[in-house]
Amino acid sequence: MSSHQLILAAAAGAVSLAICAVLWALAQRRHAQDRVAAIAQKLAALEARAETAQASAEAFDSALLAVEDGRALLASGEESLAVCAAALGLSEPDPQGVVNALMRADPDHARRLRALFERGEACAFEVQGEDGLVAVEGRAAGALAWLRLSSATADDAGLPTAPRFAAFINARPTPAWIAAADGSPVWVNAAWLKAADAISLDEAAARGAAFDRSADALASEAANLGQRRDTVRWSTVAGKRRAFHIAAQPLEGGGVGVWTEDVSEQEDLRELLKRNVEAHDETLNHIAEAVAVFDKAKKLMFHNTAFAELWGLEPAWLAEQPTHSEVLDRLRQRRRLPETADYGKWKAGELDRYEQLAAGPDEMWSLPDGRTLKVVRQPHPMGGLLLLYSDITGELKLTSQYNALIQVQQATLDKLSDAVTVFGSDGRLRLHNESFARFWNVTPAQVEAAGDFEGVVELCIPKLHDRSFWAELKGRVADPDPQARAPTTGEVKTSDSRIVLYQSRPLPDGATLIAFTDVTDARKLEGALEAKEQALADAERLKRDFVGNVSYELRTPLTTIIGYSELLERSGEGLSERGRGHAAAVKQAATQLARSIDDVLDMAQIDADEMALDLEDVRVADLLAAQAERWAPEAEAANVAIVVECPPEVGLIRGDARRLGQILTHLVENALGQTPAGGTVTLGARKGLGEVQLSVTDTGRGIPFHVQAHIFDRFIGRERGGPGLGLALVKALTELHGGWVALESEPGAGATFTCHLPEEAMAAAAQPELGLRA
Repeated sequence: MSSHQLILAAAAGAVSLAICAVLWALAQRRHAQDRVAAIAQKLAALEARAETAQASAEAFDSALLAVEDGRALLASGEESLAVCAAALGLSEPDPQGVVNALMRADPDHARRLRALFERGEACAFEVQGEDGLVAVEGRAAGALAWLRLSSATADDAGLPTAPRFAAFINARPTPAWIAAADGSPVWVNAAWLKAADAISLDEAAARGAAFDRSADALASEAANLGQRRDTVRWSTVAGKRRAFHIAAQPLEGGGVGVWTEDVSEQEDLRELLKRNVEAHDETLNHIAEAVAVFDKAKKLMFHNTAFAELWGLEPAWLAEQPTHSEVLDRLRQRRRLPETADYGKWKAGELDRYEQLAAGPDEMWSLPDGRTLKVVRQPHPMGGLLLLYSDITGELKLTSQYNALIQVQQATLDKLSDAVTVFGSDGRLRLHNESFARFWNVTPAQVEAAGDFEGVVELCIPKLHDRSFWAELKGRVADPDPQARAPTTGEVKTSDSRIVLYQSRPLPDGATLIAFTDVTDARKLEGALEAKEQALADAERLKRDFVGNVSYELRTPLTTIIGYSELLERSGEGLSERGRGHAAAVKQAATQLARSIDDVLDMAQIDADEMALDLEDVRVADLLAAQAERWAPEAEAANVAIVVECPPEVGLIRGDARRLGQILTHLVENALGQTPAGGTVTLGARKGLGEVQLSVTDTGRGIPFHVQAHIFDRFIGRERGGPGLGLALVKALTELHGGWVALESEPGAGATFTCHLPEEAMAAAAQPELGLRA
């Protein structure tokens, strides 16, 4: 390329570059103009808003200060600032001077302002200046702190600002809020939010939560009627049932202010009072006395059931609340009031009692039907009169009977030979008889004048000097310990050598009875009786020794006689038939005499309580069979049949086989002696209820009735030979086994002796212990 071309190309490039630069410059200029127009428009808007804000601030008589880095500037409200400065006593309306004056006014105000300037904490307070009151509200916005100052007028000088008043309402412990015309809350305090369990009113509205729907309805009703409305509602707050008095008051300018007070305690007290009144009325309805309450207007306000029953008045008529005068007139018509010559005067006197302030004296009314009433009148605390009627007819009768009993008691005590006195738990003398004064050789007047235990002791000391005795006796009277007042008895000797038996007995009413008895003659007689008893015991011992010795001395030769008689019987042809008969008679007589001696010894042992039973198992069937076999020869000789009746279930009995056999031996012997030829003797045994019965029955002539009562006595039936101890020994041996014996007999129809032996030994049995085995 030539140089000319190069120059042309460079020139063309330069021109192109210049054109581009111009075009870019034009574009930048257009953009800059747009931005300037936008900024101008925005500035105009800001100026308009600033003018509006300043106008609004000035319209509300307040000055707005902007504080940055501790330096205050006036944003708006120059006139209001001048008013506030004058109120604070400043000559110039300087913003910084006003802020300094606010901080000097109160240390708390300075603390709040510094917190606003340094940390952006909002504040609101009032400053009392030399010439007026200045309200201060502070807020932070970005790096600036804003203060709004307003001067209160004379009329509003005592009123708090809206934020302060809202803070005051917010501090209340009970819900308070402002509601719209439809009852929905538009502003609520913290207590309302807590009760509704909400963080804010918006949240509560979103959830449909409320403190109480009925309170919202009450607010709507107050708004519609334009009147204050009140009610008491129970609501659950923090899990507890609380009663609130809710007041809804329409506000000027619209809306309803709702105020609540926690009246739970008052409502509880009101409910308690209601229950107490009901319980009081119910209690009065259950008492026997008739109760009527008339109000200030003398109308029947209350009556219990006993009132209607006592006077026979209709409950329906009483429910109409008649006056006191009407009640008296109806009772007079039915002759149920005391008879009086001038009823009008008497009635006027009854009605005049409403004017008396103090309770009148009790009266006794004697009614025509014979009843006696006690009438009590008292002014009612709530005005009117309370009347109480008590039917004391029975009480008077009981009192009369009681007085009669007391007189009979005193007369009875006076007839006693024992000296009796009664002391109360306080030691006071309550009662004594005439014998008490005679016993201690004092007069009844002295005893009455003594008054108490100590005084009575002083009267008795001359006859009984032992003061320790009287001190112990006083403990029985006055000691509150029940153990100390336990009954006691003993003997003491007086100075005139009398032996005195004393007794103390606590009485049910807390009193103590003390009795003194002269037992001198009784003790002498007891001594004589004891000496006689000892002599009788010695005689009984001598008798027992004598019987034992004589029996022993008689048994030795009897044994020899019986032995030789048996030897003679077995001598064979060496002895004649007549001789053998004599030997048999001798043997029989000796044997009978030996048995009689044994019976006497056995009875003596039983009387001395020296006989012991040798217990063993005895088969009852074998016992009866042995007796039948034992007496078979005598029965055959007398032409009498012996029959044994023993069922298998009787089994074994535990007893003394020898003594049981001895019982049956005496009974069979007695039966054979009473049964004529051709008769029958039956030995029987059977089980009864808890016992075994052994019986011996004969078909003899029977036992006369006059003999049956003494058949088991000793020495009865001696006309049949022997000492007459057989049946007595039967009775004694049966009782020794713990049983008893019975007789059944009709003259001419035989007799049955039955021994009842228990299945088990009894505590009262002598020594043996019986038992049955199947």
